[in-house]
Amino acid sequence: MQSDTRIGIAVGIVMLLTPWRGGPAAETDDAKVRQSVVKILSTLRQPDPFRPWSKGSPQEATGSGVVLAGRRILTNAHMVNLASQVFIQPDKSSEKLAAAVVARAPGIDLAVLKLDDESFFNAHPALPTNPRLPDLKQTVFTYGFPTGGSEMSITRGIVSRIEYADYYLGTEGLRIQVDAAINPGNSGGPAVADGQLIGLVFSRLHQSDNIGYIIPMEEIDLFLKDIPDGRYDGKPVLDIDTQKLENDTLRARLKLDKKTTGILVRKVHHSDPSYPLRVGDVLTRIGDHVIDNAGMVHIEGDRLIKFQYLVQRQTRDGRLPLVLIRDSRELTLDLPVQPAQPRLFSSTSEKPLSYFILGPLAFTEATDNYIQYVTMMYSGGPRDGQGPSRDGSGLLTIMYQGNPMFTRYGDRPAFPGERIVIVPHPMFTHKISKGYEDPYADAVAAVNGVRIRNLPHLVEVIRDATGEYIEFTFQGRATYTIIFKRKEALDATEEILSDNGIRQQCSPDIALIWNEGKPKK
Repeated sequence: MQSDTRIGIAVGIVMLLTPWRGGPAAETDDAKVRQSVVKILSTLRQPDPFRPWSKGSPQEATGSGVVLAGRRILTNAHMVNLASQVFIQPDKSSEKLAAAVVARAPGIDLAVLKLDDESFFNAHPALPTNPRLPDLKQTVFTYGFPTGGSEMSITRGIVSRIEYADYYLGTEGLRIQVDAAINPGNSGGPAVADGQLIGLVFSRLHQSDNIGYIIPMEEIDLFLKDIPDGRYDGKPVLDIDTQKLENDTLRARLKLDKKTTGILVRKVHHSDPSYPLRVGDVLTRIGDHVIDNAGMVHIEGDRLIKFQYLVQRQTRDGRLPLVLIRDSRELTLDLPVQPAQPRLFSSTSEKPLSYFILGPLAFTEATDNYIQYVTMMYSGGPRDGQGPSRDGSGLLTIMYQGNPMFTRYGDRPAFPGERIVIVPHPMFTHKISKGYEDPYADAVAAVNGVRIRNLPHLVEVIRDATGEYIEFTFQGRATYTIIFKRKEALDATEEILSDNGIRQQCSPDIALIWNEGKPKK
């Protein structure tokens, strides 16, 4: 959403024209809900993945939030991701109160705020919650502060669908589809049924009429239970790839009779050989729920949903009860489950960017955002008079060369902490770089022959080097290296920083590593 600065989500649903009219009880509930709804005002400074030492211009974002028990305010994570300041504003008030982010989960798009002045909550109580999923066709009201006016807006719709679907950053979860009008600024506002909070507004379907989405209380409760320590670890997941069992020949090859239904395990994202699941297993039940050949299960009577949903619902103390068939034998497992393994490429919305500069070279870790930009740049994106060919051949070339930003896109880390270190910015002009081809957008393979695991490791290798030379090898160009005299590179760094208006050689987290041992000249 544009006013929410939501990346990748378009906005613009026409508001419902029919006003809501209810009786005295409905008016009483409405007044109570209004006391619990606030406007969110954020100043966002998004990092620049191509110049990680700088940030983009401040962007003002407005959205909505709701008061929860425990003197907290719930909103969407995209409203406060990397915000430099956050304020809340009550309904029918010009007062703006400073707020701080307690915890956030960008993947499921939730965040909790606290206020410096908690006296606000004396007159603004928490909205009662209902953990039960709403019924189809149940009436829902959405509250918030969308663009088009300063007053709170209330729209009405019905629940049209409940499904387990993709959110963001590889996260899946339950979502409620409603036909209530959702506009820029509604993000983070409550969805209410019978005076109780049933979920939080977070997006809408682009190029559609009145199809909006709500994060249900079940997902919100999982998030809230995860963050007492101020950190979101993630939901338990069954970290596997599967295949449907609808093909008769495939079923015959697996020796499955007609009564047996389930889903085939095609890949297990665990390197530990003792992990109980194996490729070729057929999952047939989770708890008491039978998995059908399309990977769906029935819950609450006739409600059909992806079997992955049951992982978060059936897991107890990190264990998931399931039944599978292996080599024509039925096995019962109490499977250990945990949050999904991290992705090899993170998003700039997850944390501030780290960087390090040595001489004319800048280094950072590749992100989804950077890869998307490079893809556009090499395959015919907007021409700016600089950079590589824009006819599409450049993208094929760097993929053929083996740039891991492309050959390993979608991968999990091959070992704990693995990240791809890249040169995000064209090489700075300096006499020590004379004659070298620019490694812009290339990935670092090794420094002084040491294979690089991540950015902190690269900094450690450079910091601890003692020889006369320092040598960089780039992935995708096996015979291509850049070699500097180590002392010249160190001496050139301050000059390059000054010439390019860069205040610091590295980000604060990397500075802790770099300064552990002063490099010897």
